[in-house]
Order: sequence, then structure tokens, then C-alpha cells
Amino acid sequence: MGYIEELRAVVGQRPLILVGAVVIVVDSEGKLLLQQRKHPYGKWGIPGGLMELGESVEETARRELYEETKLTVGDLKLINIYSGPGQFIRAANGDEYYAVTIAYYTNEVYGNLIIDDAESLNFEYFHHKELPEGIVQSHKKIIQEFMDSHYRAFHISS
Repeated sequence: MGYIEELRAVVGQRPLILVGAVVIVVDSEGKLLLQQRKHPYGKWGIPGGLMELGESVEETARRELYEETKLTVGDLKLINIYSGPGQFIRAANGDEYYAVTIAYYTNEVYGNLIIDDAESLNFEYFHHKELPEGIVQSHKKIIQEFMDSHYRAFHISS
């Protein structure tokens, strides 16, 4: 049983504050890696997940990306930290929480993408002007901020 499950056993379904991290991976063509998720089913999002006890946020970002894709990353650059009422989530099982999400980006990625089918339906790289329908709402904001403030750092024509 993981930390979240242990915490839920103690507090039930009361709202919690949970910390997580996501990583926008940009390939050599400037395309963004998105994950088609099993939860919520079929929605697209940025790879990432929740922090475990004793982890740094950077370790969380690296671990989650590796668990979901088998990719490792080099340098992580901060996009922003997201919190507040817009980060409220009600899971399919009724659990409620406010996410504090730390978003990173990188173009330093190593390994071969292998999908962990426990959490993911698919992974695909998308041009920023051709993103799929059905992106998780909170992730749309992160992607937009990345495009507005950080994408040009890659010196890629858009």
C-alpha cells in the first residue's frame, strides 16, 4: 500500500492537499510528449504523478516519468507551481483533493519509450499547434504557460 492509500485509510474521503509533479518532454523536432490516461479514461495529459514520502519534487518528476515511460531525463527546468481552487480534483472513487503541481520541462531525454499500461493507454509526441482534443483542463494551463514563456528557449521555429 502506498502513501496515499495509507493516508486515505486514516482520513477517509475528506479533502487532502497532495503534491505532485509533471514533466513536459520536448523532442528534437519541438513536439511535446503527452500521455493518454486510463484515469480519467482517454484524457490526454502531461506525464507525472504524486509525491511519495521522503522524495523531493524533482525526484517525483523523474520517478513518475520513468515509471510511465521508461524514459530518464537530464536537466529539469521549472515552468511554474500551480495551486488553489482551480486545482481541486474529485476522483472517480469519490476522493477529493487539492493538488499542488510543480511543472517542469526538458529536452534532455534518454532511453526508449515503453508504455506502462497500468496507467496509460498511449503516449504520443504532438506539435504544439496540433494538440489532441480532451486534454486535462489543468494541464492545458501548464502547456499554455510553457508555450508562452519557455518554448522559445529551444530555438525551434514554431
